[in-house]
Amino acid sequence: MKVLLLGGTGEGRDLAHLLADSGHEATLSMAGATRNPAQMPIPMRVGGFGGAEPFAQWLVAHQIAAIIDATHPFATRISARSAAVAAALGLPYMQVLRPAWEAGTTDTWHHIAVEEGAAALIPDSATVFLATGRQTLHRFADLQTRTLICRQIDPPDRPFPFPNGRFLVGRPPFSVEEELALFAELGVDWLVVKNAGGAASRTKLDAAARLGLPVAMIDRPAPSDAPTVATSTEAMRWLNAL
Repeated sequence: MKVLLLGGTGEGRDLAHLLADSGHEATLSMAGATRNPAQMPIPMRVGGFGGAEPFAQWLVAHQIAAIIDATHPFATRISARSAAVAAALGLPYMQVLRPAWEAGTTDTWHHIAVEEGAAALIPDSATVFLATGRQTLHRFADLQTRTLICRQIDPPDRPFPFPNGRFLVGRPPFSVEEELALFAELGVDWLVVKNAGGAASRTKLDAAARLGLPVAMIDRPAPSDAPTVATSTEAMRWLNAL
């Protein structure tokens, strides 16, 4: 079966390896947010499709028979478009949506619906670690009286958009100990995080809890009505049952 895997997450990487050994003919699609992504054991294409119609045309031209969506939980536009196009073409579609994080007894989380909500929580002069990626950085414009540090995987190709901030380059995964040392070195007062879920990227939250740092937790957008599973193994079980 010809399968399109929409990747960009740890589950996407796991699925690429599972698909390579499955007998299915799979292609991994990456949006291109990370330059020079790690090589995968299945053919890979990098870059967007240019909208719903070109995406549908690509699926038909490549005789795709099923779609597994393992994009980021906050990539809602990509997932909604993919599910809609799959439904229009009559293609089976499944989204891998890992469970959201839940606060523990030692966590100090303040839930916000959107990035702009952080300004009402974080006091002036605070040093803020933005673990939210560069694509939504413009939405923190109201934090102009705080010191901002935004971590990203690739070296920046443009200046930080605000005079009160800077980029920090780092490629995950990071251990709890590494995050503890980094937050202490930077003098971090607040952590801002999207509730992406996943064990590998929770280490920053564990470090914040150990340091007693408050967290502005951006809640996930409401999920679509498309079918979902929580793990790569479940996604493969669904695919093999088609």
